[in-house]
Amino acid sequence: MSAAMAGAVDLSGLKNRAEAAGKAAPGGTAPADGSAASASPAVIDVTEADFQSEVVDRSMQVPVVIDLWATWCGPCKQLSPVLEKLAAEAGGTWVLAKIDVDANPRIAQLFQVQSVPMVIAVAGGQPVDAFAGVQPEPQLRQWIDSLLDALRDKLPGIRAAEQGGEQEAPAEEPEDPRFTAAEDALERGDFAAAEAAYQEILAAEPGNELAKAALAQVRFTARAEQADPAAVQRADAAPDDVEAQLAASDAELATGEVAAAFDRLVRTVKRTAGEDRDRVRRHLIDMFELFPEGDDRVLAARRALASALF
Repeated sequence: MSAAMAGAVDLSGLKNRAEAAGKAAPGGTAPADGSAASASPAVIDVTEADFQSEVVDRSMQVPVVIDLWATWCGPCKQLSPVLEKLAAEAGGTWVLAKIDVDANPRIAQLFQVQSVPMVIAVAGGQPVDAFAGVQPEPQLRQWIDSLLDALRDKLPGIRAAEQGGEQEAPAEEPEDPRFTAAEDALERGDFAAAEAAYQEILAAEPGNELAKAALAQVRFTARAEQADPAAVQRADAAPDDVEAQLAASDAELATGEVAAAFDRLVRTVKRTAGEDRDRVRRHLIDMFELFPEGDDRVLAARRALASALF
């Protein structure tokens, strides 16, 4: 897997929306990519609503191979049937999760999909390998075999399936009513209530990383919904307008221009002082919370911020 993807993908990012939306029935519809519908339980259609249960949770037992496709993609219609065939023959040692990127844009954004088809292997809740484009069947078999060999001693479901035993379903974690209340507010679009709920959790548990990450996400989502694409042009025309720079950075981040958003705020820190500088610094640090630890872009921006401050 590329270093860029490995450092940017946090599969827990869809968890709140997935749990709030409820679990969709797997494999309930025929694939729309032109391939034949498969009756195999090893081939499932996955959406944003059931991504957590069908991909992340399943990957604790066996590898989940994600097939990112689109209805307009010709090469997808060549690759998907081969993957379905291999999954059906695998005896449950791995699962194929088919995801329509147009119908599930958050998943596409999560994996920074630039083109389809794209195939990503997930194990233990994390991406472990990936490739783009169509691959011949022998090469696909070799790739999958190497995955199974590398993960056999780490994922219990692989050996269980190979020995003909039934795979043990992952135990469901009990729901935390405090998070449920926050997620319900978020689903209603009540960002203020969701923010208050996460703040209440953090007041009682300052070290709760899930609540901290969720709070940062809620705050940014509330701002992003108001983001104006023209904010970037206005900010470029008024480099000393702090409010304009903050709005532009939100607009850039909302469209995936992460480095541009970070660079803009670092430059603004250099130009400002006092309360304005502190406000921009806090805004940038809040943005860092939206990304997993070790993200190369965050690390670079932290270094640049430190240089700008000191």
